[in-house]
Amino acid sequence: MVMAGAALSGCTFTPAYAPGGPAAALQGAVRVDSPDSKNGFDLVERLEERLGRPQTPRYALSYQISTERIGVGVTPENAISRYHLRGRVEWQLKDQGGASVTEGVAQSFTSWSATGSTVSGLAAEEDAAYRLMRILADQIVTRLVATAGTLP
Repeated sequence: MVMAGAALSGCTFTPAYAPGGPAAALQGAVRVDSPDSKNGFDLVERLEERLGRPQTPRYALSYQISTERIGVGVTPENAISRYHLRGRVEWQLKDQGGASVTEGVAQSFTSWSATGSTVSGLAAEEDAAYRLMRILADQIVTRLVATAGTLP
């Protein structure tokens, strides 16, 4: 363990969110497009949790969400008992002049069981969508943090 610390002290590693670190400049500097759906609200909420609410926006983040519900479990009575919710977010970060500085695609899925009452099934589906938007937002932030040092 001591050797690991000694090895790191000689390198140029800087934690991303450390003062002066590359990702510190993203905090409060990204204005995310306003949401127009529940999924959009959940995505923006998580992005703002991770990046901070825009204080002095230097960048604008636009996004396009698409989801697909897929039945994956079938009972002997031919009823669907499990679903996957597949999600995709195409996003683009632009500078104040509107020029694209980076873009990407975040993709993932969540699942839920459809067994039980209608109410519990709907609650499970809503929870799966909420979890999916958080996962996708975290992927976007990870990509932004990884490229923060190259942003203008």
